[in-house]
Amino acid sequence: MSRSLGLFVSSDKHLDKIISLCLEAKKKEIEVTIFFTHRGTLLTQDSRFTELQGLAKMALCNVGFESHNLKRPVAGIADKDYATQARNGELIEECDRYLVF
Repeated sequence: MSRSLGLFVSSDKHLDKIISLCLEAKKKEIEVTIFFTHRGTLLTQDSRFTELQGLAKMALCNVGFESHNLKRPVAGIADKDYATQARNGELIEECDRYLVF
């Protein structure tokens, strides 16, 4: 049975906790999907952000990303994953559990 966890990240203050959570989820074979929005998009500029690659599927709110004058590319974020808030709605529908940071 597949298990999944969705993370909604609107804060730029919890990257260590997000990485730790993703590492533990991987050990337990829980699929993690992360949606970054608002100030959470600033985490893409942290040198530790690349540690999330391979641990989670990631997407971000393009409006939030651009509102902070951030530029593409970002490691781990594919072009199709610069998305709208509709992606967050899909995440809520698809995951077993959902956490907000």
